[in-house]
Parts: sequence; C-alpha cells; structure tokens
Amino acid sequence: MNSTLRSRCAKAIGAGALSVTLLSAGTVGAFAASPSAAAPNPSTTGSAKPHTTGTAKPTKTGSASRSPMAAVSITARVNKSQVKAGQSVTFTGRTKGVKVGTKVVLLHLHNGKWTALKSSTALKNGSSYSLTTKLNTKGKEQIRVMAGKVVSPTITVMVK
Repeated sequence: MNSTLRSRCAKAIGAGALSVTLLSAGTVGAFAASPSAAAPNPSTTGSAKPHTTGTAKPTKTGSASRSPMAAVSITARVNKSQVKAGQSVTFTGRTKGVKVGTKVVLLHLHNGKWTALKSSTALKNGSSYSLTTKLNTKGKEQIRVMAGKVVSPTITVMVK
C-alpha cells in the first residue's frame, strides 16, 4: 500500500513540474513576441480578401489588454488577387491610431525578408490610403502594408 501512495505522489509531482515548465515556456514566448522584436509583427486588424468581395472579415486581431499598440491598426485590401506579370495592382485601406501624413509603404516577402517596394504615399485625412504597384515576378507574391510601425496582415497575390 505504501508503494502505491509513493507512486501516486511521484506522478502528481511530475505532472506539477510539467505544468510549471509549460507555463514558463508560454511566458517566454509572450515576451519574445513583444512589439520590441526586430521584425514587424502583423498583430493588427485587417483583411486579406480582394476589394471586390464586399465586406471583409479581419484575419488577425490585436488585443487591447495586451499592449499599448493594440489601439493602432491598419487594414489592407487588394483590387485583384490574380494578375499577369507586369500588371498594376492597387492596395487600399484605412488606419486607426496612426497620424495623418504618416508614410505608408508596400512590403513584399523576398528571400525570407520583408523589403519595401517602390510604392509609397502619405496617410490622407480620414486615415485612408491607396497604393499602386506593378508585380513582375511570377508566382505567389506575399504583400503587406506598413504605416509607421503598424503592419497589416499578409495578402497573397498570384502573378501569372
């Protein structure tokens, strides 16, 4: 009977230690994903659906209780989700909590790094923007919009 009690105690202690380890790892991950990280993190609201589909649903949402940046957001829509190489594409959207006149740029994923395209504008009154660019590289282009330090969710455009 004594060995059964020891066995149960050992299992309970092991389960407790595992729980503490998992909770600690989650806390470390939360700090690693903080806004001070080197690469911009799309933790804002937005839409990755083409402009022609009507009302878009947010793909990612920030939380007001997690960081002071949560009140800041940017949406992004594309007018065409498929284009021929060399064809122009227009990205539109609105921001919340970003100062009018802030530079808005298009970023695309190239060799694992987000690099700026040659398309930029200043944020207009009403917090809206419109950016047009030509996509020349065939394949899936991963694009997002950045205004100041705020980044939209990624939008995929297929270039044929």
